[in-house]
Amino acid sequence: MTAHYDARETREPAAREVDLFSRLPEVLRAAMAAPAYAERLKGLDPAAVTSRAALAGLPVLRKSELPSLHKASAPFGGFVADAPGSFARLFTSPGPIFEPEGRQADPWRGARALFAAGFRPDDIVLNTFSYHLTPGGFIFDASARALGCAVIPAGPGNTEQQFELIEAYRPAGYSGTPDFLKILLDAAASSGRDISSIKRALVSGAAFPPSLQAEIKARGIDAYQAFGTADLGLIAFETEAREGMVVNEDLILEIVKPGTGDPVAPGDVGEIVVTSLDPHHPWIRLALGDLTAALPGTSPCGRTNMRIKGWMGRADQTTKVKGMFVRPEQIAEIGKRHSALGRLRLVVTRQGEADAMTLRAETAAANEALREEIAASLRAVTKLGGSVELVGPGTLPNDGKVIADER
Repeated sequence: MTAHYDARETREPAAREVDLFSRLPEVLRAAMAAPAYAERLKGLDPAAVTSRAALAGLPVLRKSELPSLHKASAPFGGFVADAPGSFARLFTSPGPIFEPEGRQADPWRGARALFAAGFRPDDIVLNTFSYHLTPGGFIFDASARALGCAVIPAGPGNTEQQFELIEAYRPAGYSGTPDFLKILLDAAASSGRDISSIKRALVSGAAFPPSLQAEIKARGIDAYQAFGTADLGLIAFETEAREGMVVNEDLILEIVKPGTGDPVAPGDVGEIVVTSLDPHHPWIRLALGDLTAALPGTSPCGRTNMRIKGWMGRADQTTKVKGMFVRPEQIAEIGKRHSALGRLRLVVTRQGEADAMTLRAETAAANEALREEIAASLRAVTKLGGSVELVGPGTLPNDGKVIADER
């Protein structure tokens, strides 16, 4: 596979940045027509937000906040200006979080992810994501149909009936979790059913470790991964280069220090924050709670958008110490108070029968006075006492972990 979905995928990165940030002010104006965004962005001049630096000055909206916000102001927490009836479909996800689907073609931006995985117009796709109340099934259904594929809306489970459909329609493609793909393959092998027509897959929603990747490949299926959410649809996807995931078009993806809205240094692991350019349902700096890191350069496949390593864990590392919650944003606050510090990691352990915490801090200027100042900040910010260990720059792993609960 060498072709691309469209010319936008291979344009100069600088041209893409100009396009995204020239469209952003209009999206911000549309967002501020909704009461919750109007309050959060009060006093903002949208015309001034035309760069990543300017965008980084806006507050993040944490996905973990959405259930309480949606409950307080149903259904969308005041973040959507238009009435629910202006959308095509209305869903719910655990939380609950309520998600609308737009009326436009490919509302979840997934057609190019399927194309990158080898799907083509007139392919038949077995879609095994759930269609019941949640958006998963419809995300991949709408994306496949936007590409020109026919979709078997199978959903998960009921393998015997799925085998009947596969043997009758002979789908070339599969979309669903990698776990259910293995279930289908194993069940078909044990019962003598023929599902050999499936040659390619786009999988998401569960871990796809190298061992399972190798097994699926050995069984004749070329499977690619995609990263997405029920709020935003497809955010990034694998290509034939198999070097990380390429960020989708029409999204601005930032990687920030967990517990903050501050961008990480290039290559550092941090939390994914996404701004979407859909005026009907805009997301402005939605912090997903997922960790990743950016890869340098552009993909060998020719796509020029930002690349990420994929999902690398959860950013919400809040834990309870001696009955009190300690949060990543508190550790970030300690870092802001001491400019000589680099990466920080709070390690929580048990000493005897009591909780204990040690703040490990990178610095090139270690001395006893600094250690005592940091210990005082740790107590002031967390309201808990703890020890401080000063270590050299580059000592702590680049994994995005701010709080390590080792109890």
